[in-house]
Amino acid sequence: MLFVFHIESSGTVPLSHNLTTVIFTLLFANNSLVACAMALCGGVGAMALPSELIVHIFSFLSDRDKLRASSVCSRWRECLFYPSLWTELKLRVGGGSNGGGYGSEQTPRLDFLMRKFGSFVHELQLEFAPVEGYLRPLNGVEGRMESVESDPQFPGRWKDAIITYLDQVLCVLGCIRNNRNLQKLSLYGDTCVLQDEGILDSADLNQVDQGGVKIKEIQQLLVEVLSNSRQMKWLSSAFMLGVVTPCSLASLSNPSAASLEHLSLLDNQLPCLSSPVELERLVHLRSLALDFCDFTSEMCRLLAGGHRAPLHRLSLMVNGAALEAKPLDCTASEDDWKALVRRCANLRVYMMALDVSSQDLLRVFKPSLPLERIHLDSYSTLVTDGTLELISQQYNKTLSHFVLMRDDTGFPDLSVNRNEDPLVLLTWRCVHLSVLVIHGYTVWSHNLVAISRLRGSSLKVLAVSEESIDFDPDQGVFMEGDPVHNLVKEVSQGLGRIWHPSMDSNLVLSEPTQHFHREMQSFSLGM
Repeated sequence: MLFVFHIESSGTVPLSHNLTTVIFTLLFANNSLVACAMALCGGVGAMALPSELIVHIFSFLSDRDKLRASSVCSRWRECLFYPSLWTELKLRVGGGSNGGGYGSEQTPRLDFLMRKFGSFVHELQLEFAPVEGYLRPLNGVEGRMESVESDPQFPGRWKDAIITYLDQVLCVLGCIRNNRNLQKLSLYGDTCVLQDEGILDSADLNQVDQGGVKIKEIQQLLVEVLSNSRQMKWLSSAFMLGVVTPCSLASLSNPSAASLEHLSLLDNQLPCLSSPVELERLVHLRSLALDFCDFTSEMCRLLAGGHRAPLHRLSLMVNGAALEAKPLDCTASEDDWKALVRRCANLRVYMMALDVSSQDLLRVFKPSLPLERIHLDSYSTLVTDGTLELISQQYNKTLSHFVLMRDDTGFPDLSVNRNEDPLVLLTWRCVHLSVLVIHGYTVWSHNLVAISRLRGSSLKVLAVSEESIDFDPDQGVFMEGDPVHNLVKEVSQGLGRIWHPSMDSNLVLSEPTQHFHREMQSFSLGM
């Protein structure tokens, strides 16, 4: 039986369109619910419905609309604060309200929200937004950004954002410190703004937090959250401002250590945040994300042990700027990878290399690595045709996602000649390739057509920026009409769907670390 309810708001609180005209589709499974629905339709009114049904109806609202609806009347407030409606919270913190997060003026609301639900929320995801206005689109390139740190008002906005960030992280962690039901904790911070060695140096940060008092308090609160947890399954902290230390993981309670399935601890400025000693306790770990330089031979051999659950997903980030402090010498060897793959037959690896030279990449790409996704992003370094040749030969049976990005002047040509393009060879050899994203390197139009025809409809995503596409003048002599129009037509025919040379900002984000964090999450959830 199908019913549609129209709820009119007579309260003083303005409700969004989602709430003013809410359409609920309910399938009633027993006679008591049918009777309630019939009573409602007969004119008795929504107030005659049992609280359980009202709670179910309100479960379709967004978190923001739930809070607005709670001010309509006491009955709604009572129903909207049921714990079952708030088992999962996703918050974007800092950066000002115009940036989509909680600005300083929203701190009381955040405090109210966390005090109400922090003690029983099961899943909490926090993403800390950059300073409002810090990034603006690059001219002509959708989805890529450039800084505006030359703005004279920028330092003041940065300091205000850091103050808000510290206060709100203290608020959130303080309200979940005693939560024993917490199963998922995910934290992400923008490295460009929130790291000590980002845009402004540590002296500027000390002006905001004298003596690091708030940072120390945040770190202590995280220790309490981990030690009080009893059923943690997902723990992730990526590029946060001093939240996680090398000692944080040691505070994880034994019950949570036994239940943890995903661990992600990343910080380019700090030493290893997850030591083999601590990983030894996490016997049911199935997904892991960390800095590539922290994935040592000792750690690899530990994960290949027979007393553990097999690892299914491994996400690794290689930062070229950090290789001086974290050399590649101690990373897992080819024999270590072979042992790990023998133990974990379903293991798949996602790797991002940020500003890494081709010489170092050749050391990173071991033959036995079961690489499924590769993202090569750079500002100054160049990926060579030899690197692409190695990738296409070694990972032809596993590679499904390949992202090649470069933000610098000029668009270098990867091919030795226009008829032997390494991207075409990669597409041909990698039989499972489904995502190909390219910007910053020259892609000849006829090679783009060849790529579309080689993989056809199995290539689910082909994103190439218009600036990266070039046309062979010799071929233009034999073609009629607009070359761009002809290219769009031929590539669309090859893929079996409409295609345009544009960049999808959902696929290639403005900040590489943010892209890595989000891609890592979806990749790990796929296990």
